[in-house]
Parts: sequence; C-alpha cells; structure tokens
Amino acid sequence: MTTTHHPRSVLVTGGAGFIGCNFLRTALAADSGLRLVNLDALTYAGHEASQREVAAAYGDRYIFVHGDIRDADLVRKTVGEHDIDTVVHFAAESHVDRSIDGPLDFIDTNVRGTANLLEAVRSHWRDRRDVRFHHVSTDEVFGSLGPDGAFTEDTPYDPSSPYSASKAASDHLVRAWHRTYGLPVTLSNCSNNYGPYQFPEKLIPLMIANALAGKPLPVYGDGSNVRDWLFVEDHCRAVDLVVRRGEPGRTYNIGGQSERTNLEVVQTLCDLVDELAPGTDGGRRRDLITFVADRPGHDQRYAIDASRIGAELGWTPGHDFASGLRATVKWYLANQAWCDEVTCDRYAGERLGLSSQSS
Repeated sequence: MTTTHHPRSVLVTGGAGFIGCNFLRTALAADSGLRLVNLDALTYAGHEASQREVAAAYGDRYIFVHGDIRDADLVRKTVGEHDIDTVVHFAAESHVDRSIDGPLDFIDTNVRGTANLLEAVRSHWRDRRDVRFHHVSTDEVFGSLGPDGAFTEDTPYDPSSPYSASKAASDHLVRAWHRTYGLPVTLSNCSNNYGPYQFPEKLIPLMIANALAGKPLPVYGDGSNVRDWLFVEDHCRAVDLVVRRGEPGRTYNIGGQSERTNLEVVQTLCDLVDELAPGTDGGRRRDLITFVADRPGHDQRYAIDASRIGAELGWTPGHDFASGLRATVKWYLANQAWCDEVTCDRYAGERLGLSSQSS
C-alpha cells in the first residue's frame, strides 16, 4: 500500500551538510512548486559553501535559517513562521570516529534534537493528515553482519558505536511519536553514501585528497571491512520518493547494491586518481596505502536489502559503483576550491577516534 503526500513548505534539517545539500538540489529541481527552508547549525561538516549555489539559483523558493535543532524555541518558531507541512530530517552528528572522542555531543544532537523537531511539528500540525515527518537514519543501527545475508527493515537493532546508538535512539523516538500521537512519519535506513560535497574526513574524499597530495592513505585494520556504497544522488531521489509516496509509519531501507571492502574502495580510488590526475613523478597512488590500527568496535560488514522500496515504490539506484565513483573523483578534482574552503579552519586530515586508545 502506498499513499500520496504533496509537500509544499518543507523544512530540511542539516541542508548544508553532505546528503542534505544534495537533497536541496534534487528536490528543488524536481518540483517547481516546492519551497524549502534549510535549518543548519553550520558545524564543521555543514558549510555555507555547500548551499551557496542553491540560494543563487532558487531565490525565494529557498530560505536558510542558521540555527541548531537543539534549540527547541528556534525549532518551534521556524516550523510556525514558515507553516511547514513536511520535515526531512538529515541533521545529525554522523562521524563514528568523532563519536568515540565526544559521545555526548552525539546524544545531545541526535536524540534531543530529534525530540525537539517531533514536538514542534506535533504542536503545529495537531491532527492534520496532509503533513509528513521523514527521518533519515543509517544501516549502522543494525550492527555488524557475518559474511552472508543483508539487513532488512525487520533486522533487530544492535548498534556498536556512540554514533549508531544515538541514531537508533532517534529512530525509536520517531516511531514512538507515530504510535503514541499518530504523527505521520516515515523512516529510511541507508547504506554508506558517497558523492559531491562530502566533508573530507570520510573515507572516499579523504583518500582522494591524500592521494592528490601524495600523503599516506590510512586503511583501518587489514581493510577487509565491507560496506554497501550508495551514490548520494540516488539516495536523495529515494528519500523524495518515500516522502511523497511512502506509507506513514513504514521504514524503507535504501542501498546501492555495491558491496566493497574498504581496501577495494581505496585501491579503485587510487587507480582513478592515477588516470584522471597523474602524478608528476609517475608513481602509483596504491603505493601510498598504509594499514593502521583498527577503529574500536569496527563493524565487519554492512549490506542492505532494498527490495521493499523497489517493490512498493519502484526505486532502484541509477549508478553502479564504477560510474558513481568516477563521477565523484571528477567532482573533487574540479572543486578543489570547495575542499579548501570547508577544511581550511576545521580539519587538517588528522585521524580521529583514538582517545579511547590513549594511556
């Protein structure tokens, strides 16, 4: 069973972040009647540079509000002033290594921030049915898989890191507000995203940056950890589809059907960078790969069964890993100015998540 929701005034949280800023572009381009309000705190991973072109291209159809979802008064004010009928909730602290160093920031933002949003729309919407709250989550809430099988929407939660535990808690809150208050919600759990505008602390953009600079390419453990990779534009199309046609109260897994070990990802990136930006010394970027101590609590394998969203809503990924990764490398090569701007005072490429290992 599917329903039809027609968003008009949409609050996107975290729209200056990686997935959020791609969603802004996807949604505004697809629906000329849509007005988006982007609420973002512009922390280290959300940057004005990621939404600058959106503001220039869409005029009064796009409104930016600089603020934090932990500020309950601001959230209520934003929902009311803009008569929000749809929330697409991306805003979250999202880097596992950072959650190891500072877990309470993740609890505060991901749990309390989500509760603030739920309460703001519950108060504003009351008993309206022409509204929707969509919560974007992660496959990491399910924990680690063995060598076979894939996560389904019914897989029990078993989070391993402070990050995934905080996302699991926020997922439960969204479902509880649906069951207790009848709030029209949908949820999605996605696999690892990659593509344009990803902050360069994550695996793929960090490896591209280091390869271009001739720096070591640190791979955790033996590089055998497996992830399912999803091109961000495919993810954004899926989220928009769930918002408009998903059944209230239902969860949809979104995956790229592209399992790779971390080492395979890095090796493929090295070959692409060698091809598209050859070094002056003629050396191979693969020679820069360095194995480092593994991350604490590092899940071995994630894989997403995305058959529900395919069967019920007709979604399939538009990119395979080869085409998506090539497009990603080309984007970073063409947008070094963006990379420099977002990292110049926020991140120097250092490894994070080591505090628990210090003596």
